[in-house]
Amino acid sequence: MKTKLKTSMALLASVFLWVSCAGGGGTSPSAMDPVDYVNPYMGNISHLLVPTFPTVHLPNSMLRVYPERADFTGDRLGGLPIIVTNHRERSAFNLCPYQGDESGLRPVIAYSYDREKILPYRYQVYLDNEEIDVDFAPSHQSAVYSLTFEKEGPAYLVFNSRNGQLQVNGNAVSGYQYIDKKTKVFLYAETNQKPVKAGVLSNGSVNYNETSVEGINAAIALSFGEDVKKLGVRYGISFISEEQAKKTLEREIAAYDVDVVAKIARNDWNDALCKIQVQGGTKDEKTVFYTSLYRCYERPINLSEDGHYYSAFDGKIHEDGGRSFYTDDWIWDTYRATHPLRVLIDNERENDIINSYLLMAEQMGTDWMPTFPEVTGDTRRMNSNHAVATVIDAYRKGLRGFELEKAYIACKKGIEEKTLIPWSAAPAGWLDDFYKEHGYIPALRPGEKETVPNVSIWEKRQPIAVTLGTSYDEWCLSQIAQELGKKDEADYYLRRSYNYRNVFNPETGFFHPKDKDGKFIYPLDYRYDGGLGARDYYDENNGYIYRWDVQHNIGDLISLIGGNEAFTSALDSMFNTPLGMSKWQFYSTLPDHTGNVGMFSMANEPSLHIPYLYNYAGKPWMTQKRIRTLLNQWFRNDLMGVPGDEDGGGMSAFVVFSQMGFYPVTPGSPTYNIGSPMFTDVKVDMGNGNTFEIRANNASDENKYVQSAKLNGVTLNQPWFNHSDIAAGGLLELEMGPKANKEWGLGTPPPSAAPMPK
Repeated sequence: MKTKLKTSMALLASVFLWVSCAGGGGTSPSAMDPVDYVNPYMGNISHLLVPTFPTVHLPNSMLRVYPERADFTGDRLGGLPIIVTNHRERSAFNLCPYQGDESGLRPVIAYSYDREKILPYRYQVYLDNEEIDVDFAPSHQSAVYSLTFEKEGPAYLVFNSRNGQLQVNGNAVSGYQYIDKKTKVFLYAETNQKPVKAGVLSNGSVNYNETSVEGINAAIALSFGEDVKKLGVRYGISFISEEQAKKTLEREIAAYDVDVVAKIARNDWNDALCKIQVQGGTKDEKTVFYTSLYRCYERPINLSEDGHYYSAFDGKIHEDGGRSFYTDDWIWDTYRATHPLRVLIDNERENDIINSYLLMAEQMGTDWMPTFPEVTGDTRRMNSNHAVATVIDAYRKGLRGFELEKAYIACKKGIEEKTLIPWSAAPAGWLDDFYKEHGYIPALRPGEKETVPNVSIWEKRQPIAVTLGTSYDEWCLSQIAQELGKKDEADYYLRRSYNYRNVFNPETGFFHPKDKDGKFIYPLDYRYDGGLGARDYYDENNGYIYRWDVQHNIGDLISLIGGNEAFTSALDSMFNTPLGMSKWQFYSTLPDHTGNVGMFSMANEPSLHIPYLYNYAGKPWMTQKRIRTLLNQWFRNDLMGVPGDEDGGGMSAFVVFSQMGFYPVTPGSPTYNIGSPMFTDVKVDMGNGNTFEIRANNASDENKYVQSAKLNGVTLNQPWFNHSDIAAGGLLELEMGPKANKEWGLGTPPPSAAPMPK
């Protein structure tokens, strides 16, 4: 009784929260709430690589699911999902309802399906050959299924652990699955009816004398007889134990009512999404906006369970001390915009996330800041050490929920003591010593064999990407040292942040690979060369994209390229340089380089800041034009409406910021570049009663150019503003028009790094 009352009270509380935060924008029966605009199917068909997945979950929660199929166009479902343990990559366990002759039971049943409907908080599908109606809703660490059997014959449920153990006891099934060699996820499930019999499914038959099974595709079958037409299944998951999974289930889901759980989940989503309220724009534009915002909540996930959490970083269970522990954050993707967005609208969670990084560094025993923390530990994917950017960006914008000195040590050790070799957790070695002495990563000449241990035969050295990325990381380190009053170290790392100059080719105006003798490697075509994914020299994108990968010092990059006119001409050239070969040839070498506008790639994170760079060179109107064009071309309310790997918020946060009208080009600098807002009014709830409003008078598809601006009532003639101007709330008011005002925004360019210390 108490548990049911708790569920009802949670529902009422969630409803009240939404009504109060909607503030008149979504409370009428005919009005659409923010969650109603979310289309999880947007981008489910990929242009080339991994598509977006229609994920059902609560914001930043541990339990996530999506349909078990190859892709959106897949004709079969591989059972029903229980939990995704890694964003878009791994699922654990499986549930298969079945009705008919027992000989048709399998550990995983391939279902034909129809009438699928996916919402952020609910999954419904009809298994048409089996004639079973499925309804699902999640909580944070638990979920509930309602299954309706329409055929004649006995009803069954099959639970499967793909690599683990399961047992059945009455109406309860529990067990675990390995998701790597050391990390387990645990399951505790109950049905609302007791099975007639249950046993182990193996080799096409059920042994009802056995109630426990272990191994690959360990499966338990429950038989409910011929009279059961509707069956409820509820379950909890845990990374700690089966007992904890049961405890979680009992805490979160009192009954087998999908409607109640879905309503609570829906209101949780509205509570999250209404932190940003938009007016104006079209329904499709709002759909793109709120769908993108929803995707920013898929990662990282809260791993705390009743005050404890499992950490794969040391393989132990820890007390969380009243502070949630987060993981599954692909920082190379998310530091650029997802973390800065969270600083704006959810700074308490961002504090907890950074604090989680510091705990990971301790638990790994190295005190190295993580770079790609997942449920299974730090996989060290991609290149560079960009967690340092999340630290200084949060601190510079007022967050104080972590120890800056401790963070500085972990970031410094991660850059100095860990190797800079991509996808490696090895200690620093020869390449790192070379970088420290010469200020760049040396490239191999064509045909030259790799001799450095730990360099992946697939990922290569990525010398330009690593040199540029590390230059930015060292700038971030210098800014933390500055905040801590460590002047000598601040100056040291600021000097090192200029290392990108060491690989700049003044003859071409591009960043160009050098060999160990300091000689540029020729011949080189910046469009194509570098092998698969350009990894011999760059990473995933070509030299045209990495030409702009100096986020911290665009002012100096402008000088290197030859001044404002040469810089903007080079930007224009990138957008207008053709592939020069067939698409299939180009993408066979550069499969991540999709969403092309000339050589520009809208589909990958290193490109996200590039359209804003006109602001630095006296042409803000071109930033406004480019942003609107790119949003309209590549981010649409349809199945192919995302141009590349979205990476669970990595790219979506760019859309959220850009549709609002501003963007954090340099995480670590407490500033935002102004673009072209898509909505006439945006209200950002920054917490503690503070609201930042962007009022774009007359904004429309046609009226995309800024004519004039005011910030907090004061005329603004520069294409950027400080976080401090809006930290306590504020108003950015823009007058928009159909033709560019080429004189607006020329007062002062956005800030760049300080001059190199002598």
